[in-house]
Amino acid sequence: MDLQRPLCVFDLETTGLSITNDRIVEMCVIRRGTDGVESTHVWRVNPGIPIPDEVSAIHGITDADVLDCPSFKAIAHEVKAVIAGCDMAGYNCHKFDIPFLAEECLRADLTIDFHKVHVVDVQNIFHKKEQRTLSAAVKFYTGKAMENAHNAEADVRATLDVLLAQINHYDDLPEGIEGLATFSTRHKAADFAGFITFDESGVEQFSFGKYRGQRVVDVLASNPGYFSWMLNADFPIYTKNILTAIRLKNR
Repeated sequence: MDLQRPLCVFDLETTGLSITNDRIVEMCVIRRGTDGVESTHVWRVNPGIPIPDEVSAIHGITDADVLDCPSFKAIAHEVKAVIAGCDMAGYNCHKFDIPFLAEECLRADLTIDFHKVHVVDVQNIFHKKEQRTLSAAVKFYTGKAMENAHNAEADVRATLDVLLAQINHYDDLPEGIEGLATFSTRHKAADFAGFITFDESGVEQFSFGKYRGQRVVDVLASNPGYFSWMLNADFPIYTKNILTAIRLKNR
């Protein structure tokens, strides 16, 4: 795989699936340099909220395991030092890991603009080609059984292995990370969570609720109170920031 800049393949384990209410408990990054040299970085994080038993049963991380671990804010600059200037890749990262990480960074007063890098979603390549889960992807592409699923390091290693195997398996995949990022993107969003997307003309539109498919500027002009409602509702911080930027840009 030819890289124009380093590639960070990453995975998050969290307290749940809510971008706004849940928190990271473990993060792993495998940073692959342009020379092919890899480095692995793993952080255990105290989320500051209880880890539900049903979630601990999935990834095996309990409240006791993270009791003495640092908060995400305490490690945020260390994380940024690893991923800064790198393209990103993950499994289901467009829908989950990227928006989740972006939200945690904003809570930590750390800005990382993921729109300025290429993001490859290995799951989307797999689903477009084979329609399978990560464990099945590992088996399909590498011939190996996946072990320790939902362990961040095991998941990110499996994701990198699958990505490398996909590149070798399909002759018609685009070359380079930029092409793979485009191919693995299902719907381009203005925010990471997908509440604000782009129409065919590249203008921001709402993708949910009663204004689904309508341009943001038109909705805010006809119903100014909708802006306040979204700012006070349970939307991700990044979505609110994008909404505010659109409003200011069109005043």
